[in-house]
Amino acid sequence: MINRNLLTPAHADHRGTARQLAAKQATGGVRYDGVAAALGSWLVGGLYLDGWAHHRFPELETFFTPWHGVLYSGFFALAAVLVSTLLRNHARGYAWGRALPLGYAASLWGVILFFAGGVADMIWHLLLGIEVGIEALLSPTHLLLAVGGALLITGPLRAAWHRSSQTSPRFWTLAPAVLTLALLVALFTFFTEYINPFFLPLAGVARQTEPATNGQALGIASILVQTALLMGSVLLAMRRWTLPLGSLTLLFGVSITLGVFPHGEYRFIPGAVLAGFIADVLLRGARPSPERASSLRFVAFSIPVVLYGLYFLTLAITEGIWWTAPLWTGAIVLAGVTGLLLSYVLVAPRTPEQEEPAVRH
Repeated sequence: MINRNLLTPAHADHRGTARQLAAKQATGGVRYDGVAAALGSWLVGGLYLDGWAHHRFPELETFFTPWHGVLYSGFFALAAVLVSTLLRNHARGYAWGRALPLGYAASLWGVILFFAGGVADMIWHLLLGIEVGIEALLSPTHLLLAVGGALLITGPLRAAWHRSSQTSPRFWTLAPAVLTLALLVALFTFFTEYINPFFLPLAGVARQTEPATNGQALGIASILVQTALLMGSVLLAMRRWTLPLGSLTLLFGVSITLGVFPHGEYRFIPGAVLAGFIADVLLRGARPSPERASSLRFVAFSIPVVLYGLYFLTLAITEGIWWTAPLWTGAIVLAGVTGLLLSYVLVAPRTPEQEEPAVRH
């Protein structure tokens, strides 16, 4: 039994500091977010490199490839940063549940799920072989990897979300979160590549199919699905922050550049970057917010219209469009309508009770 009266002031200060740390949340900051976002880029880049390899070498029949090496080395690098941060902060006195910066606890769960998915995927491949085509995207072990990866890479986004003082941040302050959001969109598009107009430009002359309605229907559906994924992410960010100039240029540029890589459709990159820049200008001019609902809806409609207007312009210049004018122009309008409808999910119209001031008794 220790006699508390014999404790020196230094011991007492140490015990007090330990109690204070145990009750506090560990902090990370923008620099930590930047490291996590960079390592997340390594991981997602490895995923797309592996996808490229499967398209380039469909005869691959082994789990142990250089491209898997890039993917899993990115995972282990990010996992090592998270686990070392957890152990170091706990050793300093933080409680286990507070030893990671706010927003990164879910990333630790992502480490566990991704690791479990990787082991399961290796066993799956050894027993059943390598999947081909769409089945590779729907494999249960690959979907487990996708869920774990999404949780793992989005720590910077959650961390920035919880910084209550940052409603109008500077670009470099928010850049790790925007980069992370772009990686998340890229992850979504990777696992839906079979219905993605940037992967499969079905409106192009080179992909004209018979009967024509099949290619047209799938092409329209792909535009609507990818618009929903992209604009859902954009509107979520707009709901939380006044996005600084350059944010959507970064988001569109990274997510679509990664998206076209496996199929080599690099011609769409300039239009995507230009669409992101125009979207940034629209945000700066219209200043959309939940309080400015009409501006928000205008922007939500206009951004997909600009993106797919430039998409069809690229197709027309590079190979030609076999769809009729009513079809491809209608597709552009429907993309805008998809963004517009999503804006109503994010910011619903005001009810009569909200419009009328409360009656005082």
